Amino acid sequence: MTDLHFDLEKLNEGYDYIAGIDEVGRGCLFGDVVAGCVIMPLDEAIAGVTDSKKLSPKKRALIEASIKERAIFYTFARKSPDVIDAVNIKQATRLAMKEAAEEVLEKFPDKRILFLIDAETMDLDCNQEAIVHGDDLSYTIACASILAKEFRDRLCIEWGEAYPGYGIEKHKGYGTKQHREAILAMGPTPGHRRSFLGKILKP
Repeated sequence: MTDLHFDLEKLNEGYDYIAGIDEVGRGCLFGDVVAGCVIMPLDEAIAGVTDSKKLSPKKRALIEASIKERAIFYTFARKSPDVIDAVNIKQATRLAMKEAAEEVLEKFPDKRILFLIDAETMDLDCNQEAIVHGDDLSYTIACASILAKEFRDRLCIEWGEAYPGYGIEKHKGYGTKQHREAILAMGPTPGHRRSFLGKILKP
């Protein structure tokens, strides 16, 4: 479990809010990359909050509900496969994070906010810190990772219905054996990241 210690130390440097940002879907062959951003009250931690990858789907869904109930504010931004192919996944991820952060700044123009970002920076004039292993160290980043994961997983169910036979609702767009074989058998869809498929589609 990720506790409040790291975030409270940052808050006590003179900020009104800590905003955590994390992404999900960076390594996928299919679908959008999603950034989640959340401001949480730091008086009491929600039990079980940690890096979303360490939680079972059932536990993650329960914690997501608690985060949404308690959050001061949360938002999401996403960048499509076309954008990922055009600017590369790192830049697309940074664009999504920036878009989410801009919504927070617009919502709270008079607050001093520090954005804690999981191992990334944004091209944005704001108070920000890139935190390596942020979803392990920062409670707020961990909350953002859970929100982003659940948001994207729901998208994957929709994508699975739109493009049946690829198993997107199961593997979430990652390059599993089933997914690679489906791409070879049926070809890529408009939702696939063409720049990620070179090794799979090469003659």
